[in-house]
Amino acid sequence: MDKRKVILDCDPGHDDAFAIMLAVQHLDVLGVTTVGGNSPLANVTRNALKVLEVIGHADDVPVYAGHSCPMVAPLVTAPMFHGESGLDGPVVPEPTHVAQAEHAVDFICRTVMEQDDLTLIATGPLTNIAAAINREPRIVERVREVCIMGGSVTYGNWTPTAEFNIYVDPEAAARVFESGLHVKMCGLNLTRQAAFDEGTVERFRSLGTRAGDFAADLTEFFIGAGRSVNDTHVGCMHDACAVAWLVDPTLIRAVPMHIDVELAGTLTRGMTVCDYRHLCGPDPAVDLYRDPLHAPRGKRPNAEAALELDHDRYVDLVCSTLEAYD
Repeated sequence: MDKRKVILDCDPGHDDAFAIMLAVQHLDVLGVTTVGGNSPLANVTRNALKVLEVIGHADDVPVYAGHSCPMVAPLVTAPMFHGESGLDGPVVPEPTHVAQAEHAVDFICRTVMEQDDLTLIATGPLTNIAAAINREPRIVERVREVCIMGGSVTYGNWTPTAEFNIYVDPEAAARVFESGLHVKMCGLNLTRQAAFDEGTVERFRSLGTRAGDFAADLTEFFIGAGRSVNDTHVGCMHDACAVAWLVDPTLIRAVPMHIDVELAGTLTRGMTVCDYRHLCGPDPAVDLYRDPLHAPRGKRPNAEAALELDHDRYVDLVCSTLEAYD
């Protein structure tokens, strides 16, 4: 069976590194594009090249650098979780490959217009994706769907209400959700279920592969960063969930929702406002929009929101992926 064609837009980032490794093994990655987010653009672009070199695919998966800052606000980064390089922990040589000269947004627009049935995956701020829609509105009709790690149906992490990727560039996120693209949202409420612990680290090391050791080093650092900041003892590999959903849709249970992005709230800027009133009947699995007599007021769903992750099978997928890189 042909692999699904994708472009992976990311800001590596420890969890983005896992997203890259899953995507390259299981999907047809036409390119990796980078955006300022977890770390400044130069860092995340270098990190994407490092990951691809570790898994031996830097020659066949090109990297394109994109926007260095959000559409409106200054860039916010997360060195407390990812270190000064954006990928602290593993000892990896400087990459010998370089990014392509073409800008990420130009690459996205050109590739979508040339390729049929293409899926976008976005695991960082949505600046590049929004800019591509603004540059070439016709991509909305051509993209199969966009699967993002960002937002939350429930609580935030960067603020009480906002998840980091959306908070960094909420104007871009609003543009994507309002664009007409079919959006699959792996929000924080779902990705908090994707926890790796010390036992997972040992499982990675036991694989005896370079990719397994790399993953173990990534996870050890990420667990330590979480412990020092939030006193947690696990590392949640958030971004890889967006890829895993495409690799094996049975790993995640999702429901349709209308999702807006708050841009003006003093306490809620960057919040993904999820309307799930249509799921609040006697049976929460029943979509009340299918019953016009009882449909709530409000906008119809514009996205799928992920709710439940099969954690054990998720970890199994990651392990089998790392082992395959031997």
